[in-house]
Amino acid sequence: MNPTRKLLAVTALAFAVLHAPLVQAQAAKAAEMTEAEVRKVDKDNKKITLKHGEIKNLEMPPMTMVFQVNDAALLDKVQAGDKVKFRAVNDGGKFTVTEIQK
Repeated sequence: MNPTRKLLAVTALAFAVLHAPLVQAQAAKAAEMTEAEVRKVDKDNKKITLKHGEIKNLEMPPMTMVFQVNDAALLDKVQAGDKVKFRAVNDGGKFTVTEIQK
């Protein structure tokens, strides 16, 4: 292997090793579920209102807000008053629940 390729390979390996903890931390943060209380379920418009705790992956403080859902079947699992855990993402500016558990 020529010296330039060897240097590139070592540099790439060092970059991967040094950044692995950051990537793992971000993945763990995104994987955390947030506790909430269901306030309203709007199946027709694929929306759910949640009074939630801090959403770490979105850097969002506790509040009550309306979320979109891509899969309306998620809303069949819950009703107003239920205590749940959920995951949400910022999907192009729309806060969207991707998973919900009672």
